[in-house]
Amino acid sequence: MKNMLGVEYPEFISAYSRPAYRGIHLNTLKCSFDALESSLPFPMEPSPFSHLEFYIPSDVEKIGHLPMHHAGAFYVQEPSASSAVTVLSPQAGEKILDLCAAPGGKSTQIASLMGGKGLLWSNEIIPKRAETLLSNLERVGARNAVVSCCHPDVLCHRLQGFFDRVLVDAPCSGEGMFRRSDEAVRDWSPEHVKACATRQLAILESASLAIKENGVLVYSTCTFSQEENEGVISAFLKNHTDFEIEDCGVSFGRPAFLPKARRIFPMDGGEGHFVSKMRRLSANQCCLEYCHPKEGRETEPARELFEKILSEEPKQHVVRCRDRFYILPDFFPQTDVDSLGVMRVGILAGTLHPGRVEPAHALYMAANPEELRNVVSFAHDSKEISAFLHGEELEVPSSEKGWCGVAVDSVMTGFGKCSSGHLKNHYPKGLRNAI
Repeated sequence: MKNMLGVEYPEFISAYSRPAYRGIHLNTLKCSFDALESSLPFPMEPSPFSHLEFYIPSDVEKIGHLPMHHAGAFYVQEPSASSAVTVLSPQAGEKILDLCAAPGGKSTQIASLMGGKGLLWSNEIIPKRAETLLSNLERVGARNAVVSCCHPDVLCHRLQGFFDRVLVDAPCSGEGMFRRSDEAVRDWSPEHVKACATRQLAILESASLAIKENGVLVYSTCTFSQEENEGVISAFLKNHTDFEIEDCGVSFGRPAFLPKARRIFPMDGGEGHFVSKMRRLSANQCCLEYCHPKEGRETEPARELFEKILSEEPKQHVVRCRDRFYILPDFFPQTDVDSLGVMRVGILAGTLHPGRVEPAHALYMAANPEELRNVVSFAHDSKEISAFLHGEELEVPSSEKGWCGVAVDSVMTGFGKCSSGHLKNHYPKGLRNAI
């Protein structure tokens, strides 16, 4: 680091005597800036890394217990981590792959920028981390996401040439996490750096298969190592003359030790990140067609449920998989989902029980209040929303009957079933605040 930073090295070292940066990013799928700001018990300050990312005080505690966090109005993320998605620049209507996506910070940021239009495929190879990824995308109400647990090489071979943009936020030695994680410090070694660089290059090789001609590939890490950053990109470009590096098009951070890539150090307002943007110049034919399932009697129970709880039926295709119903996103390819470890496609809408279909938590989290027939909304500091997040039954107007959404400051956070002035709580037990 001393050789890398030169005269700035003392400033770098002194940063480690100060608290780490903390941040959140706004989920515009569900909430506006003004609504979020008015609900939080701490201030937000804009960060340079994304218009959705904000600094928060370093001493904030139990942020995951806040009602607006439960509602998916924001995601907790180290500020400079948002830089990679800013460089990726996802657009509504595109097909985007987040290849190493857990725990979900960058995928939720991509989902916000896509506005529910297009297809976001979020993949994670480690099953437990993939479950966390799925939970976070469900919480922020992502309607157009596919979540899979698959080896990158298998996934990218099967989806060859399918995506407009691919993000590889590669597993790394985590030097940019040293201020926040004792585990990252313990795990570091020169051998670990070399192993990470080998794995990162292999992941990039896989990712290159999934990108269509003229598509964008963004590579990022949260480490300072030149071997894992500039070294990996240089080796990839040497092996792939059909890719060219492009300017990241941002002013935050500083130039990397490779033309057109960017670095972020603690002196630049973030814990540490490297970002590089590349474009595929060669043809890469995709043989996949989009899925257009024929709906029949097997999906009628779901349509009947929608008629009861939604003000307007979904325009997307609805499919049944065993006892579950899903609302498919646009552009979902015809492929064997089981062989790709697909855990969720689009929105889990409901589950079939004897004689009835029960709506899923994900359906309500992906809805806005105006899209539902019945909603009760409570203030973020009300005793009612606190009780709901503890799993308690609520008193509601006796006019409310049947399935009913529950919102905090008009942001959906769950649902229940109303009868005789009471709402039976259906907020998932695993998500509830401890009493």
